[in-house]
Amino acid sequence: MNDNADVTALLLAWTQGDEAARNRLIEVVYHELRRVARNHLRRERGDHSLTPTALVHETYVKLVDLQRIQWQNRAHFFAMSARLMRRILVDHARARTAAKRGGGQTVAIDTADIGITPVSIEVLALDAVLEKLAAVDERQSRLVELRFFAGLTVEETAAVLDVAPITVKRDWAYARAWLFRELQGQKP
Repeated sequence: MNDNADVTALLLAWTQGDEAARNRLIEVVYHELRRVARNHLRRERGDHSLTPTALVHETYVKLVDLQRIQWQNRAHFFAMSARLMRRILVDHARARTAAKRGGGQTVAIDTADIGITPVSIEVLALDAVLEKLAAVDERQSRLVELRFFAGLTVEETAAVLDVAPITVKRDWAYARAWLFRELQGQKP
């Protein structure tokens, strides 16, 4: 059985209450979740107190708490994992900012392929702009989560969003440009 089918079968078994399937699923996806966590943390400040392992473990705890989710497939699982990681990092940034009164955490956004110099922005500013994007276009907000936070491929993102890969490419370019413009408007 290939990895995608194996993950999907384990997700379906877990949904039906099979705790052994949940444990096996974590074994199967652990390294991929660590890769996603490393990608998240690579964009964060260098002295971040969360490690990829800690981020994966916090995500796992939140995933286990999701009682009534109907897992569809591997891409759906990683999309939800990325959303949870984003929430954990935002909560962590809020706590740090509250503790330091203004020492916000930053992430790097790669915008080079749309002709804009890469920028570093605060995690909380990015979260606020993503919430604003969700109000304007929910699909594009989800697309940013899937591509930027989950690191899903164009094809995986297209499968989760149920659109054509060319739509993902077009929307990805537009969403990054929109985010950049909005984030530049927040700078003093």
